[in-house]
Amino acid sequence: MKIKALYPGTFDPITNGHVDLVARAAVLFHEVTVAVAGDTVKNPILGLEQRIELAKLALAPFSNVRVCGFNGLIVDVANRMGVNVMLRGVRSISDFENEFQRVSVNRMLGHGVETILMTPGEGQAHISSSLVREVALAGGDVGRFVHPAVKAVLDAVSPTRRTETTDKG
Repeated sequence: MKIKALYPGTFDPITNGHVDLVARAAVLFHEVTVAVAGDTVKNPILGLEQRIELAKLALAPFSNVRVCGFNGLIVDVANRMGVNVMLRGVRSISDFENEFQRVSVNRMLGHGVETILMTPGEGQAHISSSLVREVALAGGDVGRFVHPAVKAVLDAVSPTRRTETTDKG
């Protein structure tokens, strides 16, 4: 049986922690789809299309990984795609508690989609999209946490970085 995995998230922005999880999943599963959420209560700083494009760039090295956007319930998306497994990353106990609740609800709503919780790879536990956004918006260097294309976009949206660039030019 071909095992298809779905890794949903906001990916605002996609980080090296996300890429690490996908790299490990790409070895375990026949196909991995990274599903970027369009309708989210998180108020992303990057638009859906931009987040999809950045994810495609960051995940380009993996031949069995694809990226798509979605709206609505992820269990409905998983069922439409014929996915067997949903992946979620857990960096901490609080992540686990949140994901455990999500797993229970998804089981009630979905049909036959199992959720696998994956822990971060070595050196990745501290990386989160919200932390990367916070550092970027304060003008900090996020290069060690994200793909170069993501860094360039974050530098462009950072008020501090834009001011520094304007002052130099």
